Amino acid sequence: MISKMSLKVVVAAATLLSSAVPSFAQTQADQLKLAYQAARNQLGLLGYCVDKGYTDGGAVEVQRKLVALIPAPADLSGGDAAEAAGRKGKISAMGMEQDIEAIAKAQNGTSAVYCKQIGDLVKQMGAKLPQ
Repeated sequence: MISKMSLKVVVAAATLLSSAVPSFAQTQADQLKLAYQAARNQLGLLGYCVDKGYTDGGAVEVQRKLVALIPAPADLSGGDAAEAAGRKGKISAMGMEQDIEAIAKAQNGTSAVYCKQIGDLVKQMGAKLPQ
């Protein structure tokens, strides 16, 4: 069982990309399912960033550890779909998808900078995990 502190770190990392989307989940199980899907999407997105050469694989390894801390739902298909979307450069949350290239452009940035920022934040979150 994960501690409340660990769960806060995991949920914060898992929802890093989808923090602007309000949570409509009512139960803890719903919230954990959404956190799991967000974490899997972020894992896929980090894989996309590594494939493009925008960041190294260190953040991917941390994200895998974060995903492992979230109790997986009985039906993994939502997580599988969320991770697959991330591998295509899509941020997927609450049934909506946004392209990382479009988000970066809207912020007058590049996907390379966006990926580096995400990777750095995930690594920082990983440093807060209990050893």
